[in-house]
Amino acid sequence: MSGEDEFTPRLGKLCDAGAAGGRRFRAELKRAGRRLSSSVGKTAFSGAQIARGTGAGRASLFRQTPHPKLRMRRVVVKVHIARAARGLGPAAFRAHLRYIQRDGVDRDGEGGELYGRDADRIDGALFEERSASDRHQFRFIVSPEDAADLRTQRETVRALMAQAEKDLGTKLDWVAVDHHNTGHPHTHIVVRGKDQLGRDLIIARDYLTEGLRTRASAIVTDELGPRRDLEIARAQERDVTAGRLTRLDARIERLARDGDLTRPYGMEKLSRFDRALIQRRLEHLRGMGLASARGDGAFALEEGWKERLQAIGREGDRIREIAAAFNTGDGLSGRVYDPAHEQARTIVGRVVTDGPEDELRNRRYLILEALDGERWHVSLGETLPGAVPPKGSVVVLPSVGQPRASDRTIARIAALNCGMFSDALHEAFDPASRPDYRLAHIRRLEAMRRAGFVTRDSDGRFAIGADYLDKAARFEAARTGGVRVEVKSWLSVEAQIERRAPVWLDAVDRESLTGKGFGRETASALSARRAFLEREGWLGEDGQLKSGMRDRLAAEELKSAADGIRGKGAFLKLEDGMSISGVYERPVDLAQGRFALVTRSKEFTLVPWRPELERYRGAEISVKARAGGIDWSVGRARGIGR
Repeated sequence: MSGEDEFTPRLGKLCDAGAAGGRRFRAELKRAGRRLSSSVGKTAFSGAQIARGTGAGRASLFRQTPHPKLRMRRVVVKVHIARAARGLGPAAFRAHLRYIQRDGVDRDGEGGELYGRDADRIDGALFEERSASDRHQFRFIVSPEDAADLRTQRETVRALMAQAEKDLGTKLDWVAVDHHNTGHPHTHIVVRGKDQLGRDLIIARDYLTEGLRTRASAIVTDELGPRRDLEIARAQERDVTAGRLTRLDARIERLARDGDLTRPYGMEKLSRFDRALIQRRLEHLRGMGLASARGDGAFALEEGWKERLQAIGREGDRIREIAAAFNTGDGLSGRVYDPAHEQARTIVGRVVTDGPEDELRNRRYLILEALDGERWHVSLGETLPGAVPPKGSVVVLPSVGQPRASDRTIARIAALNCGMFSDALHEAFDPASRPDYRLAHIRRLEAMRRAGFVTRDSDGRFAIGADYLDKAARFEAARTGGVRVEVKSWLSVEAQIERRAPVWLDAVDRESLTGKGFGRETASALSARRAFLEREGWLGEDGQLKSGMRDRLAAEELKSAADGIRGKGAFLKLEDGMSISGVYERPVDLAQGRFALVTRSKEFTLVPWRPELERYRGAEISVKARAGGIDWSVGRARGIGR
């Protein structure tokens, strides 16, 4: 035995089982447990004790019906609680109402009409006014599987909301819009976050997640009758081969133990028909690589099979959306744009159409046709209704999102100060900048610091790396949940050909164009544009616009656009340092870019537009022109500077 392994045993008293040592160990263990456990103090307020519908939500699960559960009509109910962000709540509520009433959602392709408990047409402005001080807002999407067979969606929705009022014990202030712009008719319902006495409305989680759906299912079943055997069989047959997560998969998950279906719990209690359905579904999952067969005829589910199946379903939906947008039958496929992919590249394309990805949160997608003829599905994330590029516009997709203008200012100041940024350094760089304008940059860096992209020292200075703009782009893509597109032209290439203004076509390199799809159309439009410029005498010997011609044409287009705006008073062109307070009415699309129309009693102006302005359409804002852009704030007082 080596010296390191030698030890001397120390014998204790006879019959001593180490009781004292055990007590000491238990005491130490309890002390360590108390240190590691969370303090048992006053818990955070959850509203569970005062939430409405707690009993109704649970009771709805045990509601006695004359029909078995499998014969009840299926209804999908999606729920979102929109909370009023500081200073932006009313604007966000107003934007959502405009969004659900947008053009193209009615049966005839027109805008949707708000209706309520007793009226078929409701003024949305009055509902917005009542909601101005609400802390939150409830948003529902109700989509019956058999919506096409209902007499009217409106009466079904009214019956559902009447039942909800009984369950919650209060009158609800709500509006709704029926949508027919997808393959499944559905209804958007917006409910104020106040009860009939003006107090905050708090609804129990059970009722929102289960109770409302159960009530809707019962109402639709009462009208259409229970599902017949043939309807049930067809629905289950579709679930067997569906390339997405289905109700059959939920049953498989409940039956499986640790992903192994060798001895599924309760399998012997199922009917022979149900066992056959599950067996066929498992065979289909095996073909998709999500399950594997064992030698004894049983199956084992692969790790993460549900998440992978959900991703496959989303991918399939997006490919189908691309095919529906073109509807040409030419056999060309499309691709889903992934900004995080290492092979992602910059794409220039034309907007073919847009559509809803998550209507509760105003998430949209674009279908693009690129210059090389490739077709793309692009998720925009949460987007304000007026900020979606229109059909025919030309956009650019950066590879990993796009940094803000404030990020470029931060990077420029940090480059001059050894990679550091602070409010004092910003003020020294731009002495004319306002405090609230500089504060917006600090807030941006604080958000990025919380996400782990930058650091801050004890003096309040931020360390900005050389790759800050790349980090800012990644942060922006993650924050919005989609790709930040840059609009190169709000006008189609056909509208640019004879436009007496600087257009996107003037800067296109013919060598970069292909003979496919949008590239072929762009090449044809470019030839027609060059012929037009030659007839007007605006081309120089180098084939480009003559010196100073772009600025002259831009000024003439802006003046022409102002002359075409009637009944708004005199046009005020903002020069550097000038300001105006007025109401932001709408955007105006020109060849040189999009402008915001701001009006007051006897005059108006056109200023460069920004997506954030859409939150305040119809509200009073203050605009000040400065070198390189504009600053704007809400109302006449000093507010959010941009």
